[in-house]
Amino acid sequence: MEVTTKSMPYEDWKDNEYIEGLVKELNDNGANVIVGSLDKLINWGRSNSVWPLTFATSCCGIEFVSLGAARYDMARFGWEVARSSPRQADFMMVAGTIVKRMAPVARRLYDQLAEPKYVIACGACAVSGGPFRKSYHVVMGVGKIIPVDVYLPGCPPRPEAMIYSIMQLSRKMKVERFFGGVNRQEKQQEFLKSHPIEGIDD
Repeated sequence: MEVTTKSMPYEDWKDNEYIEGLVKELNDNGANVIVGSLDKLINWGRSNSVWPLTFATSCCGIEFVSLGAARYDMARFGWEVARSSPRQADFMMVAGTIVKRMAPVARRLYDQLAEPKYVIACGACAVSGGPFRKSYHVVMGVGKIIPVDVYLPGCPPRPEAMIYSIMQLSRKMKVERFFGGVNRQEKQQEFLKSHPIEGIDD
């Protein structure tokens, strides 16, 4: 099963093996015909209307803002409804540096996102600490405090790279089983319990 979009041929994607692994895992578990069809319909709708949470802490945020302008126009993908409330957002694009004082806030926002929820670590700071690596005040990647679905390198990444990362997230959503199967929530809860943060009640 090739998971792609109309605007890009299958061969142009960089991590097809990962997506194919997800498809194989879901197919091995088997699916009811009716439930499988509902899965496809629901995941098609979800993957084509991904609403981001506006959460930018430094220079990557400026690049993300440009996605809404006419040159890049994220409205053509159905992503233009950037929400200020986590309860109305589908995913959190962590665009910028997360300092240790900000970590509890980032975790709280993640907890308040509506299920199913996703995270894109955008830029070198969010991926690994960036130029502040091993400093006393910066979290060495947002993956240390919340589970990340897509990593986007760059300092800062270009808007085209951000579009690519959200398209990768959409492809991942298309192959997930909405009813039963792989339970993302259990994995997320296990991750959060194994990564406690001072100031967050478990």
